Amino acid sequence: MQSVTEYQFNAYDLLSSLIYARTVCPASKHKTFETVIPKLCESGDFSLAQIYSCLEYIGSEYEKIIEIYNHQVSNKYKVDTSHTYFDCTNFYFEIDKEDEFRRKGPSKENRKDPIVGMGLLLDANQIPIGMKLFPGNESEKPVLRDVIDGLKKKNNINGKTIQVADKGLNCAENIKHAIESGDGYIFSKSVKQLPRTEKEWVLLDNDYTDIKDAAGNVMYRIKECTDEFPYKLKNESGKTVTVKFKEKRVVTYNPTLAKKKLYEINKLVEKARELSTYHAKKSEYGECSKYVLFKAKSKAGEITDEDIVATINTSAIEEDKKLAGYNLIVTSETYLSSEYIYSAYHNLWRIEESFKVMKSQLDARPVYLQKKETITGHFLICYLSVLLLRLLQFKELNNEFSTEEIMEFARSFKVVKISDRKYINLLRASDLINRLAIKTSLPLKNYYLNLTDIKNVLNHRF
Repeated sequence: MQSVTEYQFNAYDLLSSLIYARTVCPASKHKTFETVIPKLCESGDFSLAQIYSCLEYIGSEYEKIIEIYNHQVSNKYKVDTSHTYFDCTNFYFEIDKEDEFRRKGPSKENRKDPIVGMGLLLDANQIPIGMKLFPGNESEKPVLRDVIDGLKKKNNINGKTIQVADKGLNCAENIKHAIESGDGYIFSKSVKQLPRTEKEWVLLDNDYTDIKDAAGNVMYRIKECTDEFPYKLKNESGKTVTVKFKEKRVVTYNPTLAKKKLYEINKLVEKARELSTYHAKKSEYGECSKYVLFKAKSKAGEITDEDIVATINTSAIEEDKKLAGYNLIVTSETYLSSEYIYSAYHNLWRIEESFKVMKSQLDARPVYLQKKETITGHFLICYLSVLLLRLLQFKELNNEFSTEEIMEFARSFKVVKISDRKYINLLRASDLINRLAIKTSLPLKNYYLNLTDIKNVLNHRF
């Protein structure tokens, strides 16, 4: 790819240095250039301008680079797309003015800043296999279709893929697309928005099976049914029509989740009562406004903040309390057991963890870059850092170590050079280091390291 550019640096070496720098010491690009890359073992000699040029280049070609990595991962480990896990998040930018890419939309952090959305796709083994960036004001729902279609075309994936996603991506268009593509789906669905008869089925005590832990305590209750369920779609002429899809629906009741939800509901109700007592403005209620009825006090019917009377909506409170702890999962795969469907869906937490790693441990936000391509290049570095972390965690270390342990090891492994061929190892003793030293047969516990030791660590292959 670099052969068609005029770059006077090795783009692969710079890409690698940016990934390692982001993993061991996430910082701004200027600080990365000044203090991080120079301290990496075997790092190249790059200018700040070259770093920005590289970011812009890989950002403009990010889909090709992900395709290259997927090809290599598939050759070495095999990518399992029998199930794919998908979710979206967004990243804020501390700027006042929007542009075509950074747009204001629903923020996961409830901020008012412009945002960029990211869709992330994992394979059945929770290895990242796809990323899509999109303007912050666009809906997440079509992104699922775009990413999976693109992944299948670029990687010649012909087999059936079962798409797993949460309720935010559950829509009739995504369900129809999955079925027409020969794929399946496992989506969660809002119990609160179900028709009355379906809601009654959820709340009926009949047919639930208790799933218990080793001590005999109920972890959750589960039941299922299979039927044809209606969905509203727009046909080619734009007219809304009702179609039916055959689905298995699995509902669970989790006592621990119910307690948590009831606590949250009571807190919101308490806040709503307090605000209504001293006649707060409607704009001050925030999330607790869903438990409040606002009525105009003025006889003329003119609604202003000063003329509104707030009363507690007891029916909405009782409805939410009744449904606390219930969760519904819908799937096209009617042959799968309810326990399998439940387990497959709950693996979505791995995507949440990947987003958490990006946002917290890799400091992916806020972003101070300006161009769309350099912003995309920055997120590609974060994506590849997570990919390599996951390969190390799941494929090489067999999930024996947590994400936090691996990140802590990567960031604490520092050596001080005291002569041409001699180093002092500053790694602190821990159970992780002991286990890693045994697994890799590397001198991770030695106080003194020589140049050969360092090279053995850097060149280690599992």
